[in-house]
Amino acid sequence: MLGTKLFPGRMRPFLFLGMGRVFEKIFNRCFMKQWIARFKSQLEAGGASPHTLRAYMKDLESFRGFLAERLGKEPLLEDISPELVRMYLGRRARERQRSTVARELTSLKSFSRFLAREGVAAPEGMLEIPAPKVKQRLPQILSVEEVLELIRTPDCRTALGVRNRAILELLYSSGLRVSELVGLNLMDVRWDLGVVRVSGKGSKERIVPVGDPALEALRVYVERRSELARRILEPEALFLNPRGGRLTARSVARMLDRYIARCSMRRGVSPHSLRHTFATHLLDGGADLRAIQEMLGHSSLSTTQRYTRVSMMRLMEIYDKVHPRAKKPQEDVAFFPKKGDI
Repeated sequence: MLGTKLFPGRMRPFLFLGMGRVFEKIFNRCFMKQWIARFKSQLEAGGASPHTLRAYMKDLESFRGFLAERLGKEPLLEDISPELVRMYLGRRARERQRSTVARELTSLKSFSRFLAREGVAAPEGMLEIPAPKVKQRLPQILSVEEVLELIRTPDCRTALGVRNRAILELLYSSGLRVSELVGLNLMDVRWDLGVVRVSGKGSKERIVPVGDPALEALRVYVERRSELARRILEPEALFLNPRGGRLTARSVARMLDRYIARCSMRRGVSPHSLRHTFATHLLDGGADLRAIQEMLGHSSLSTTQRYTRVSMMRLMEIYDKVHPRAKKPQEDVAFFPKKGDI
């Protein structure tokens, strides 16, 4: 009402534009840590996974700590400059791998886009900073024989061994992330259909088929599940620890490390390696890439396509190993004239 009486209609847009600039200056005078907290709340409301939240907050707090050290005070949004961002990334590049620096830059850019959506001037030049080139590492893949040896390792005379056997079977049979596996509840298994309901990244649900051996291993485990603990604290959880609570991803990783050592298998195999192996073996068997994408819960097909490179490399290794004419014999090399002799 005050703006309507004091300013004619033609002047109102300029009034609100001026007010917007005033608010922008006020927002930029806010402490960076306040906006980091708001960014975290938005990520939580958007269904971001705990892993994503931890990574974003760790990266942003690291950057905030750097600014506080350089400036000698708690940084404001207006203190962030392209020079300081590049200085920070340069320091991190000397201390960390390129993949880590690329992830930290992604976190900073996501934070900048959030600020822009909130009507706050994002740090100048932040979105234009190029990410460092990261060498694409091929996933660690097990052979069929190695997978079978690993699955047979648990001692199924004990309830703990039965549980671990069911975990290994399910990881390989359905290609679950370990966070998805430990988040399963008893009600998520559809015994009649041979599928499990999985809550993946961003709380997205999907239905994944389970092979008969894995389904049978799950049945045996559920029958002996009550033997794991005297008191079950989380009765809805599918996989329990000996204290009766829900099994954690860290416990699964430790369990796998023990079995890998017992099998005298190569180091570096993780629960995620079984997910990679699941996808590669499906591709080797002729499965459609789109179907694999759906089963893995990838939002982008390009993420799934890396397995085609792994599959092709495996095919070339087999070819070089078994085909009698895979490599030129010395007499054939000598037979072909050199370029200068023609």
